[in-house]
Amino acid sequence: MRPTGDQSPGAASRASVRATGDRPSRGDGSRARWITAGIALSLLAVNAAGARYYLLPIAERVRSPLHPLLKPSGVVGQTAGIVALAIFVFLWLYPLRKKWRRLAFTGSVGRWMDVHIVAALSLPLLLAIHATWRFDGVIGLGFWAMMVVCASGIVGRYLYVRIPRSRTGAELSLEEVAGQRRALIQQIVDATGLTLDQVQALIPAGPARVTPSPTRAMRMMLLNDLQRWRTTREVRRRWRALDGGTTAPDRRAIDDVAKLVAREVALAQQVALLNATHRIFRWWHVAHRPIALTALVAVIIHVAVVVTMGVTWFW
Repeated sequence: MRPTGDQSPGAASRASVRATGDRPSRGDGSRARWITAGIALSLLAVNAAGARYYLLPIAERVRSPLHPLLKPSGVVGQTAGIVALAIFVFLWLYPLRKKWRRLAFTGSVGRWMDVHIVAALSLPLLLAIHATWRFDGVIGLGFWAMMVVCASGIVGRYLYVRIPRSRTGAELSLEEVAGQRRALIQQIVDATGLTLDQVQALIPAGPARVTPSPTRAMRMMLLNDLQRWRTTREVRRRWRALDGGTTAPDRRAIDDVAKLVAREVALAQQVALLNATHRIFRWWHVAHRPIALTALVAVIIHVAVVVTMGVTWFW
C-alpha cells in the first residue's frame, strides 16, 4: 500500500525500514573508512616529510640532518619497525579467533577481519619508513612477501564477502539465504509502498546456479558488481519519479531502499556462484598462508639479528 495522508513517501519509508530493525548501519562503515583514511594519510605524511632523505644516495644519507631520525635504527625509523612488528604479530590473532569459538567475546569474525585488513594495509608504508625505502637482504624478502600477502588479502576479502554470512560472520545455509531474500523483498514492499509484483518486476530474477571455471567465475563476479550498481541506479531513478515526482521521497529514504535492493540482488548473485566461490576461496588459502609464513620467518630473522647486535636507539 502507498503512503497516504500527510505522511510523505520518504517519511513512511524511513519508518518502515526502521521497523524492520535491519537497515544498514551508517556509523560503522563511516567510522571504519575514517580510521583507514586517517592511518593512511598519517603514514603518507611521514613518508612525504622524509622524501628528501629517502631520495639521497646511500653515501650521502649519513650527512643529512634527518639521518639520526630516519635511519633504520633511528627514533622514527626503528619506531616504525616496532609498530610494524606489533601489527604483524596481531595479524596472527585473526586465525586464532576463527578457530577458537571461546574467543567470541572479543568480537565477531567479520569485525575481526575488517580490523585485520586495515592493520595489514598499513604495514607496507610502515616497513618502507623502517627500511628507508631500501628493500634488499632479508628485510627486502620480508617486505615483498608482505606486499604479496596484502595484495592476496584484498582478493581474499573480495571472495569472503561473496559468501552469504550473518552479521557475526557465520556462513548462512541456503535455507537461511532464502529466508533473508524473502525478508528483504518484504522490507522493500513496506518501504516503497509498491506491490509485491511491482517490486519483483523491478529487481532482476536471480541467475541459475552454475559452477564455472575459476577465471570465468571471477569475471562473472565483476560483471555482477556492475549489474548490481546498474540495478540500484535504476531503482533510484524510478522511485524518484514516484507519483510523477510531486511527492518524491527524500534522498535518505531512497538510499535506504537502494541498499535493500542491492543486498537482495547480491544474495541472488552469491547463491548462483556459491560453489565456484568456495573452490576459489580454498585455493586462495593454499596460496595465502605460505607467503604469510615466509614473511613471518623473514621478520623473525631480521628482529633476531637486530636484537643480537644491539642496533637500536633505546639500548
